Formats: sequence, structure tokens, C-alpha cells
Amino acid sequence: MKFEGWYYKHQANGKSFAVIPGQAASGAFVLVITNDGSYHVPYYNHEYRKNGGILRVGGNSFSSKGIKLNINRPELTLTGEISYTDLTFIKGDIMGPFRFFPMECRHGIASMNHKLHGAITINGEVQDYTGGKGYIEADSGRSFPSEYAWVHCNDFGKNLSIMTAVARIPFYGLKFWGCICVVHLDGREYRLATYKGVKILRCGEGIISLKQGKHRLDIAIDPKTSHKAMQRLLAPRLGAMSHHIRENISCCARFRFTDGNRILFDEISNGTSYEYEIKNQSLH
Repeated sequence: MKFEGWYYKHQANGKSFAVIPGQAASGAFVLVITNDGSYHVPYYNHEYRKNGGILRVGGNSFSSKGIKLNINRPELTLTGEISYTDLTFIKGDIMGPFRFFPMECRHGIASMNHKLHGAITINGEVQDYTGGKGYIEADSGRSFPSEYAWVHCNDFGKNLSIMTAVARIPFYGLKFWGCICVVHLDGREYRLATYKGVKILRCGEGIISLKQGKHRLDIAIDPKTSHKAMQRLLAPRLGAMSHHIRENISCCARFRFTDGNRILFDEISNGTSYEYEIKNQSLH
């Protein structure tokens, strides 16, 4: 049994929300996460339709050009349209050579950074995202990793977007800690990944440090905010949406990226999205 889901993230004017349309053995769904809460909206499988690059789930549509939402449930009303321009693509598949092997979970990145135009109304509150920033990624397979950490941020005053994921990967009867990471800075892409020789120096609650060649990335999540607004979300296990994870869609973090002794950036953002599901609390 397999699942697939698309993660559309939007941030502007101190507001954040992500919408995740998908399908699993347990049925189709739309997940919504905001600064204040999370929602699971179930749909029948026949309401999940793809056609010409557009995904439709019930009365909602999703594509690389934008989203249209029309949800009216007792626990959630969500309507509106947001369009996307100036998408930022990565070079090739983020999975690298692992895309050729059967994997528990496959990750994809559709846009590291793009401009937003439009607004939504959520439970009666109008939120204008015009002038904001967006991000799109996807996951598919059987289950989310049993242990992982994930960070994304493009809420900076410069042309910068960062996605980092560290996970425990089952692979042909073995398990190893793997990493995929993209840093997109001023039109240049830096890729740090297991298949490129990255070393996971540390991965613990609120901290990730990676080193590959002369490049080093250090991420520190503010401990005062890392779990302050963690929202509970359904996640796939063995193809069904039967597991729960927690995400903070907008917390404070510091990002430092160096090339030898040269600092490429040292930035703080209050719009960092963060998930942490590691049992041993720290990897060194």
C-alpha cells in the first residue's frame, strides 16, 4: 500500500499556512496547518483526480501555478485562491542515485522559493498572502521514516531558501542515518547529501549540523519556540494515514553556512518550519 502527498507552504505578513493534499490506503485527504492549529479533511478516493498537471481533491485544486480552496466542514471553513510566480527549481532529483532503488519514502522538491499573490479566508479570518513566499515539496512511498528531523525556511530578507532532512533509512535489511539538504542562495544551489559524502555532525532536538567538504551548515532552533506551537498532523504508516507527527510551521531559528573560513550567510528567521521525530534525542 502506498501514499503520496504534496506540501504547499505559504508565508506573508507574520501569517503562515500549509496545505497538504494527498491519497493513501485510508482514503484521500487535505491536511491544513496554521500558526494556531491543524486540520484533517477526509475525502473519498474517487474525489482525488489528476489531469494535466492539476491535482483536484473534492472542490480544491493544486498545481505549480497556485491553489484554489473550497472547504466547508464543521471544524474548518477555508476558501480562496493563491497564485504562484517565479518558481525556484533544483537541479535534478533530490534523492540522487537513491531514486533508482525501492525506498520507504521518496522526497521531491518542486520549488524552493516563489512569489505569492492572493488571499484565503480561514474560519472567517481573511489572510492576504500577496507579496509573500511559498515552497512546494512532495513525499510518496509506504511510510514516513520512523525517526527524522526536517527543516525548511525561505523567510529571509535575501534570496535564500534552505531545506534539510535527516532520517533513519531502512535499505535492503540495513538501516542508516541519511541526509538530504539544499541551500539555494542568490541563484546558486548547494547540495549536501549522503550520496555526496555529507557528515551529520549533530542532529538533536533543536539543532542540526552538517559538513561536506569545506561547507558547513549549522541550524539552531530557538528552544523557547521549537515546541511552543507544535501542531499534531496525521502521517502515513504502511500506506495508511494512521500515524501522528508534530510540526511547528513558524518558529525562530538561526542558520549559519560557511565555506571554509568564509561565512556565506548567518541569518535568523522567525518563519522556520520544523518537524522532529527522533527517539534518542541526539545523534553525533
